[in-house]
Amino acid sequence: MDSKEDNYLAEGVDRLQIVADDVDPSISPIKITMSPKSPRSPKSVHGKHVTSKGSPVKHDRHSHSPKDGRPKKGGSGGKGTWGGILETGDDNTVDPNDPNYDSNEQDNSHSNSTKPLGVFDEYKKKATVIVEEYFATDDVVSTANELRELDMPEYHYYFVKKLLSMAMDRHAKEKEMAAVLLSTLYANVIDPPQLYKGFSKLVESADDLIVDIPDTVDVLALFIARAVVDDILPPAFLTKQLGLLPKDSKGVEVITRAEKSYLSAPLHAEIIERKWGGSKNKTVEDVKTNINNLLVEYIASGDKMEAFRCIKDLKVPFFHHEIVKRALILAMERRASEDRLLDLLKEAAEEGFINSSQMTKGFGRLIDTVDDLSLDILSARDILQSLISKAASEGWLCASSLKSLSLQKQKQIEDDTARVFKLKAQYIIQEYFLSGDILEVISSLESEKYNSSSELSAMFVKKLITIAMDRKNREKEMASVLLSSLSLPADGVINGFMMLVESADDTALDIPAVVEDLAMFLARAVVDEVLAPQQLEEIGNQLTGQDSIGSKVLQMARSVLKARLSGERILRCWGGGGSSRPGWDIEDIKDKIGKLLEEYDSGGELREAFRCIRELAMPFFHHEVIKKALVAVMEKKNERLWGLLERGFSVGVFTPDQMMKGFGRVADSLDDLALDVPDAEQQFTRYVERAKAASWLDSSFPATRYVIQNGACS
Repeated sequence: MDSKEDNYLAEGVDRLQIVADDVDPSISPIKITMSPKSPRSPKSVHGKHVTSKGSPVKHDRHSHSPKDGRPKKGGSGGKGTWGGILETGDDNTVDPNDPNYDSNEQDNSHSNSTKPLGVFDEYKKKATVIVEEYFATDDVVSTANELRELDMPEYHYYFVKKLLSMAMDRHAKEKEMAAVLLSTLYANVIDPPQLYKGFSKLVESADDLIVDIPDTVDVLALFIARAVVDDILPPAFLTKQLGLLPKDSKGVEVITRAEKSYLSAPLHAEIIERKWGGSKNKTVEDVKTNINNLLVEYIASGDKMEAFRCIKDLKVPFFHHEIVKRALILAMERRASEDRLLDLLKEAAEEGFINSSQMTKGFGRLIDTVDDLSLDILSARDILQSLISKAASEGWLCASSLKSLSLQKQKQIEDDTARVFKLKAQYIIQEYFLSGDILEVISSLESEKYNSSSELSAMFVKKLITIAMDRKNREKEMASVLLSSLSLPADGVINGFMMLVESADDTALDIPAVVEDLAMFLARAVVDEVLAPQQLEEIGNQLTGQDSIGSKVLQMARSVLKARLSGERILRCWGGGGSSRPGWDIEDIKDKIGKLLEEYDSGGELREAFRCIRELAMPFFHHEVIKKALVAVMEKKNERLWGLLERGFSVGVFTPDQMMKGFGRVADSLDDLALDVPDAEQQFTRYVERAKAASWLDSSFPATRYVIQNGACS
């Protein structure tokens, strides 16, 4: 068997030798490792040191020959080896006199040997040392020089990853130092693709990092948000990474946290910048002072490059709007320097030192404060308008995205009016809860014409019910009575309730029972005809979020209104009339209505009559007042009570719907009334015509008797 293998092997060597004779000597030799099954292999089982099973002699793997049988470095073996396959024994040194000599080949061979296979491991070690030294010295310049000296820019992504991963496990000081270092090295030492790759690697390894750093998700999310704010990482990084990461990985949590918790928050740039103490712990006032100094220096020297260098050294790209604002103010104060300052802003915009959003924000901030600035610069508004026109005409400002200066003054007036009204409304409501004087509230609102504005009416409704919900049943009942007594614009009332429903989630933090209370206020408003049922549905249609507290409020309000005898139950839920009693029976109400009409007819005051009507707190039952008053007018032929109806309709105590019901009920009882008043039908016809002329009744209301069912004529 061994002899056959030797023959096959010898034959193979002969064939290889033939091939080698035909090969171009310039081709580098190829090495083939021999199979361990070869009889000449050092690992062959046929060696002399092999012992049988159970032999006490140990197998010795080392050769006892004084000569090293391993291949020579760069060669193809020593004594007893075959050498390299296709090796012809010729010298492999490149001969410059050879016709096939290529100088580039020798250069490439030499350059490849300068970076051994372990160069990345060497870079890792040096990068770790550089990071440690940076945290100890806080020397940005020295760190940048050391990275350059490594001369391995293709591995800088590892430096980014190592820097941040080490900072994540340290204090806020080191985290801030890491963020500052990356912002400084970006583009100058570390190429943008390398930094992008470093962050990608870090996000991918979030699942491993969290084992040693429990708050990895939050800290890494903040590093990513900081990089976006510092303009060294594009915002698109977030969406791209989400598409590459497994859905259940910690990396997805990191990206989501960065986007929703940090980058979506109001004033997020300032918050993120100050999260770890800020760059070198600079305060906002320090930055403002530096900005003012660099602008003043620029006005004196006119050196734009120096100004841009100072802007870059501030390392506050999110605060560049302050540079714009301050430059504009200086231009308004020092008219001789206007062109120079505008030229600086123009070139800063064109060169990308100040982006368009910061430019717009700077102009916008100045528009907001132009009224205060006018105290020192009388023509501030006109000057600012001219500056905006110049910037827009030169193409470095989008004027259409700015607020209008003419409208800004009007808006300021409106804001001041709303603020003053809120204070007055709160005072009026508190006084009302103490006195219960509805007419005083009406007088206060009418004196300032607040009740004619839909916006202010909505504010009043919201304020009234919000205060009442935080008090006892007495105040809740009083609020409902007041709301049904006021003649507020319908849009204002609807918007007021809409605001209440939308803010229910926030209100619940202070008033836990907001669902029950607000639902009852809505239902009571429908019963009192302050809101129409379809308006309640409109509020529901405009509400977003089915799981919100506002949705629960509307759902409960609808349920309460659908219940049997809902009107009476809703009216008595808070005791009725602002008292602690459970409410009056219908007969009691009728008796009180009769007495107040008799008192007024006998010489009582109109104001007192309306006070008594409102204290009944049953506006849905005002048709009984109208019926009794009209019957009394027809019986006594005394129109004093007609004047009560006339005044009541004009001030909103009696609604058209209640008028319709009241006149309809009189029409239904004409047969009985004719027994005491023979000309009752003729009088009724005459009064119907007068009511139509006064717009109390619709023109379709029949002047003759008709049947009324559920408030509708047939």
